[in-house]
Amino acid sequence: MRLLLSARQAMEYIVFLGLAGFVRRLPVRAATALATGLAWVLITCVPKKLSRYHVAAANLRIAFGEDLPDERVQQIIRGMWTHLFRMVCEMVQLPGRFRLETCADILVFERRNECVQALLTDRPVLLLGGHFGNWEISLHTFGEFGFPMGVVARDLDNPWLHRWFQKYRESTGHRVISKSGAGVELAERLSAGGMVSLLCDQDAGRSGVFVDFFGRPASTFKSIALLALQFDALIIVGGAWRLPAAEQCDAKWVRFCVTTQEIIDPRDFQMANAVEVITQRYTAALEALIRRAPEQYFWVHRRWKTPPGPRRRKVIPDTPVANPETQA
Repeated sequence: MRLLLSARQAMEYIVFLGLAGFVRRLPVRAATALATGLAWVLITCVPKKLSRYHVAAANLRIAFGEDLPDERVQQIIRGMWTHLFRMVCEMVQLPGRFRLETCADILVFERRNECVQALLTDRPVLLLGGHFGNWEISLHTFGEFGFPMGVVARDLDNPWLHRWFQKYRESTGHRVISKSGAGVELAERLSAGGMVSLLCDQDAGRSGVFVDFFGRPASTFKSIALLALQFDALIIVGGAWRLPAAEQCDAKWVRFCVTTQEIIDPRDFQMANAVEVITQRYTAALEALIRRAPEQYFWVHRRWKTPPGPRRRKVIPDTPVANPETQA
């Protein structure tokens, strides 16, 4: 059984390398056409159950209202799959086309100075993103500009593919940290004043804290806020999203907007419910990003999978902890 599994994984890896080699040589227009065609096949030919169409449609109506027209739902879902296929193409092509000397032709920066100032402090930093835009562009950009960080990621089932992606992400100085048992390495890196990159939009089950995401309670991991409070770490919420065609220029590649949506300082939240308030703050920042380009978000993820329990507490941002030095 193990031999068959290993043979299948090896074949998957060989096919992946062949496709990657083909995509790497495609011009931008051809890669875009390929992604658009694959998205059309997925939407048109693959059963909706397999493409998780109904999950995405339900999530969109949670986020944007039950009266969201079917045409708009279909448009966003088609755009989502086109975006994801384009992202794979861009990821393969990225190392050969992105250089510091060409970044001005590829990237538009929003709130760059504020982000750099936060990165240059002597405090640890938690760089938060979600399944939005091209998160690999964000990592590559920070690495190219000399800001290496620990990247928390789930181990892939295929060990050959896992090693390929690990080598890819670490090529600009980052270090991949396995999501399984990441606590010790995260603590070591943050206690040394380092930087860590995490995704913050996954369902945390019953152990999470419930905060509003698009107006609906969503279970969210407590660990990010707890780490920020424990290690006095700044939180930077941002991402890289593909600019509309109308805003593209004659560059040799696609243009992206790398944006810092919000910088959160845990020192501003010395209150009894600081974990809930910080979690709500960065979740709202991610939501604001997604609203800018909803077709570039991964809507098939079951973000509202866990319903809130009866003990859900309302987030009240103005309940400071009593300072014993000021008590009578």
